[in-house]
Amino acid sequence: MEKYDITRPVILKKGVYKLNDEANFNYQLNRVINWDGGRLEDVQKVSGKIHNSDDWKRELILLGDEAMKEGRTDNAIAYYRMSEFFMYDGDPDKRKYYEKATKLFYEYYAVFFEGENPRIERYDVPYENVKLPVMHVVPDGASKGTILIHGGNDSYFEEFLFTVLYMQEQGFEVYMFEGPGQGGVMRIQGKHFTHEWEKPVKVILDYFKLSDVTIIGISLGGYLAPRAAAFDKRITKVVAWSIFPCFQDILVSMQPQGTQRAFHILMKLHARPLLNLVFGKKAKKSPIIDWGIKHGCYAYEAKDAYSYAKKLKLYDIAPVADQITQDMLILGASGDHFIDYHLIGKEINMLRNVRSLTFRLFTDKEEAENHCNVGNGKLAIDEILSWITRIGSKE
Repeated sequence: MEKYDITRPVILKKGVYKLNDEANFNYQLNRVINWDGGRLEDVQKVSGKIHNSDDWKRELILLGDEAMKEGRTDNAIAYYRMSEFFMYDGDPDKRKYYEKATKLFYEYYAVFFEGENPRIERYDVPYENVKLPVMHVVPDGASKGTILIHGGNDSYFEEFLFTVLYMQEQGFEVYMFEGPGQGGVMRIQGKHFTHEWEKPVKVILDYFKLSDVTIIGISLGGYLAPRAAAFDKRITKVVAWSIFPCFQDILVSMQPQGTQRAFHILMKLHARPLLNLVFGKKAKKSPIIDWGIKHGCYAYEAKDAYSYAKKLKLYDIAPVADQITQDMLILGASGDHFIDYHLIGKEINMLRNVRSLTFRLFTDKEEAENHCNVGNGKLAIDEILSWITRIGSKE
């Protein structure tokens, strides 16, 4: 198998594409191209065939097989990795294709991890009964700062390879880790999510003896990273790469106001049968909702839709917001189909004790309106690194 050419420049892709009428399928297809190494021409030819999770699985596996036959390993990794995204938990192919993509990744990109002085050091840090994978890079020359970065609800550790390398090229030392509920930590090791993110973060900080760290949390990490910072002052700067005040609120944030009020009333009344009935009806009408509820129950160890929604209330920054005293940057997106960016007002009002607070809203004019700015990730990363440097110069 041909290996990655390490002399190739690190390029972060740019572009927002209309690929599918269903918002989440459309977003994830854009993610395949922008973050995971897929090709636009490949994705375009199958995007219209995807209407449910079975279609998604079939078409992305076929793209992966085609790419492998043509010697395009980097594209195959993207398609195999993301093929399992909408597979239902319990499908044996879910683990099979996750492992296939991961094996290919470390074979194809081996040049980054091999040798006496590899560009990327790879660690497995003990945490409770599992091990958390970590990538570590140091810049050439003096470091501009230390970054600890992690993903969110549905992230893959390996898809941030070029994000980490780009940050390194910009002069930063970076530790990228995968925690409970994410990637192989959940899929292979069986460790599910915890809202107490300070626990895995403490283990990482202790293991590498880190201090004066900027933590960056992507997507759900917009809650997880600030939560960790509330408990650990070795973190001096916090970047929430998504607005994320409360997961339960976000679950219904794109619904009409009446629906949101009804949901919260029923949750307060502990109306499990009625809520399960409502969620069940919605799931029958929408393959995405059906998958989302079932996957959520698995990832958060909930027995039904009501229990899942209840667990998401734990992922609420309000109880610890007053303990966040660091400088903080929050990134939003004007066209985010997951999160109503107007929730930023609620989040800002809770963060009364931060040293400073910066909010940046990205828009369609910048091709960065998608969730986590998929479409122009470089712009978002440049904003983050500029902010870190600017805040650091004032200390």
